[in-house]
Amino acid sequence: MVAATGPDTVVTTGDLFATQADFSLMPPSWAPDCWGEEDQAVLVCRKVLEITHDVKSFHFEADGHRTFSFDPGQFVTLQLEIDGAAFTRCYTISSPPTRPHRISITVKRVPGGPVSNWLHDNVVPGTRITAQAPLGGFTPANPPAPKYLFLSAGSGITPLMSMTRTMYDLGSDADVLFVHSARTPADIIFRRELEAMTAVMPNIRVVHVCEDDNPSERWMGLRGRLSAPLLQALAPDLDERETYTCGPAGYMASIRGILGEVGYDMRRYHEESFSFESLPASSVPTPVDGGGAATPPDAVGADEGDHAPASDEETGAPTTYSVEFVRSGRTVTCAADGTLLDAAYAAGLRPPASCTAGMCGTCKTTMLSGEVDMQHNGGIRPREVAQNKILICCSKPLSDVRIDA
Repeated sequence: MVAATGPDTVVTTGDLFATQADFSLMPPSWAPDCWGEEDQAVLVCRKVLEITHDVKSFHFEADGHRTFSFDPGQFVTLQLEIDGAAFTRCYTISSPPTRPHRISITVKRVPGGPVSNWLHDNVVPGTRITAQAPLGGFTPANPPAPKYLFLSAGSGITPLMSMTRTMYDLGSDADVLFVHSARTPADIIFRRELEAMTAVMPNIRVVHVCEDDNPSERWMGLRGRLSAPLLQALAPDLDERETYTCGPAGYMASIRGILGEVGYDMRRYHEESFSFESLPASSVPTPVDGGGAATPPDAVGADEGDHAPASDEETGAPTTYSVEFVRSGRTVTCAADGTLLDAAYAAGLRPPASCTAGMCGTCKTTMLSGEVDMQHNGGIRPREVAQNKILICCSKPLSDVRIDA
C-alpha cells in the first residue's frame, strides 16, 4: 500500500533496506538514472531552504528530468569554479533515495570557508552545478538491523537524516534512537521535521542535547555533552543496537571513548566525517587537519602495518619505484611506503585531489601498467577498479607504474 503525504513525500509499508529497488521505489523506465556512463551529471537547483541561521538545504533536479539512485548516507562530489579557481567538495546527500526525482545537500556556512560561503551567497533556483555520482560506504548494510542508534553533532546530522527519512518513507518498524548534539536550540538542524516524524512513527525516538541556551529560547531539554551515563540512560539496550556516528573529529573521538568505556562491541560501530572547508582550490595540495577526512573503521583493505616497504638488502634504503605521468610527460620516483599523489606533489606536479583519503574520487585516473596497493574508503567503484582505475591519493606502488595523468 502506498499513501501520498505531500508533494515530495512517499510513505510505504514493507521491509527496510531489502533491495536497491526498495530505496528508489522503482523509478519509471521513462526517467532513467541521471549519472550515465561517465558517473557525472549537471544538477539544476530548484529550491533553497533556510534550515537554521547558518544552514541551508539546496534541492536539485538532474538536467533532463532524470532520476537519482544512491544509498542513504552516501555523498556527492561537486565540481565548482569560484573566482577563476577550481574547487572540488564532497557533501552528504540529506534527502532519501525514496524520493528519486530530486536530491538535496544541506550545508553549514563555515567562517572563511570558500565553498560553503559561495553556495550560501550564490546558489539560487536555476543555478547549474556539475556533480559526480554518489559514493561512500557509510550506509546501513543488508540485512537490516532491528535496532539503530544514530549519533550526530552539528552538520554531521545529514547522512543520518537521509537514513531516517528513508525509514520514515518506507514505514520501517526498526527501532531508531537518534541523539543529536548542538550548541544551542537555534543550531538544531531539521528540528521541526524530526519532531513531526516522531509524532507519526513512535518507533523513531529523537533526543537533542544542547550545550547552552539561545537568546531567543531557554533550552529545557538535556544539557551539556553526551557521556557514558547519559547514553546508557537513553539506550539501556545499547548492546542490541547498530550504531552510526557522524560529526566533527573531536566529537567522534569522544563517542568512541564513551562506547569503549561501556564495553560496546565496536564491530557494530560505523562512523564518517568530512572536513573539506579549509581546503583551498583543488590545484593546491594542502591537507585538511593533517590528512583530510577521518578514516572510517570499516574502510576497505588491510591495516596500514601490513604494507611496510621492502628494503634494499645491501643499503637498507626503502624500495623506490618509477611513476610515469604519461600526459604530463614526467617520470617521478615514489617510495614503496608513499602514495602516488605524494610523489607527484614532491616533484612539483599538481594533479586534481581533494580529500587525500580515498573518499571523494577527485584524483581518480587510469593505471596504464604496473601494480599498486590501493587502500580506499569508498571513493571508487568495483567496476572502475576492474577497468584499471585507481585513486592516486591512497595508492602505493608495488612496481613501476604508468598512469594516464
